[in-house]
Amino acid sequence: MLNDKLRPQTNKITAKIGEKIDIDPNIVTLAGLFISIFSGVLFASGNLVAGALFIILSGICDMIDGAIARSQNRKTKFGGFLDSTCDRFADAAILIGIMYSGFVDPILGALAIHASITVSYVRSRAEQEGITCSVGIAERAERLLIIVIGSLIAALCGGSHHIMLFTIGLLTVLSYITVFQRVYHVLMNLE
Repeated sequence: MLNDKLRPQTNKITAKIGEKIDIDPNIVTLAGLFISIFSGVLFASGNLVAGALFIILSGICDMIDGAIARSQNRKTKFGGFLDSTCDRFADAAILIGIMYSGFVDPILGALAIHASITVSYVRSRAEQEGITCSVGIAERAERLLIIVIGSLIAALCGGSHHIMLFTIGLLTVLSYITVFQRVYHVLMNLE
């Protein structure tokens, strides 16, 4: 949702950056993964602000790797596969860090991971059926933005467990709504 509205503007900016960076886009993808894992470690240590900032940094890598691939004609099927796989690991690492810190109950954390992965799985499975399925209220960018904003607000409120609980609860609910929106979209578009 947010991705589709901002994509034309961000693509113009990132395309110019991507033209100037002479590095294999898969290296940038892997760097983004390691930054996300470090974000999870920061969350696990209770550092909400640093965890949120490293999510933003990993998001920049996620935009730049695709820009490099597109602008330098280095786009490959493996690159897309690697990017998608790294995104799932990154999402889980961040949520595991938040769970480990004790900010949220492990059951809620597990549901958040499940919902996040299922959103992506439904899209992938729909695309195997030839249906474009980038619909829904909480795609990956929105989910990460929810964590960033919630973490920063919680940090401003003295590391509030209630705000983080609300944040991950909201993320989980919106992710499951997105799953149902995508399933409905596929149902309406299957022949």
